[in-house]
Amino acid sequence: MRWFQALLPREQSIFDHFCAHARLLVEGAEALRELLNGGEGVAEACAAIARHEAAADEVAREVFLSIRRTFITPFDRGDIRDLTSALDDAIDQMQKTAKSITLFGVSSFQPEMRELGDLAIQAAYLTLEAMGLLRDMSRNAARLNAIAEAVTRIENRSDDVDDAGMKALFAKSRDRPMDFIVGADILDHLEKVIDRFEDVSNGISGILIEHL
Repeated sequence: MRWFQALLPREQSIFDHFCAHARLLVEGAEALRELLNGGEGVAEACAAIARHEAAADEVAREVFLSIRRTFITPFDRGDIRDLTSALDDAIDQMQKTAKSITLFGVSSFQPEMRELGDLAIQAAYLTLEAMGLLRDMSRNAARLNAIAEAVTRIENRSDDVDDAGMKALFAKSRDRPMDFIVGADILDHLEKVIDRFEDVSNGISGILIEHL
């Protein structure tokens, strides 16, 4: 049966959807970083993140429809669903960050918050590269593994930046507990953005282990 399946056409548009999804993550991360510059651009950056998140939802829906109507998929349907969900979770977390900032009316951000935004952009571009390499996993396995390791390093750095941000926030908010609560919430959301990118890279690593 396996040899027969190998002769059948496979649904290759899945890879196009992965790349489209990842490009929206890049655009979302860039809008998030623009948001963290603060000032008058915060509202427009939040709106941009919402647009990218909505577009990403549409891509995810297309993937789920595609795997339901396709007989042969490039790899396991469950892995495709999980990877799509992980990609969607990353931009959903950006949207949650923007919502929190909007709710609290914050327009000025710590250097550590901006660094977390920089790390999100780095992770987003690595994710985009990885999605483009998935079409030929065997040939690109070494680079895909290197990308996963790089994202892990970014996530480790984000933990350190989050800790430093919390320490600085506490030091300057001793007499303003609400400022600390709000700032801590934003730092937590930003750090979780990086966590979601690591979830994507872990998903890719799992696919490589299973299929190579």
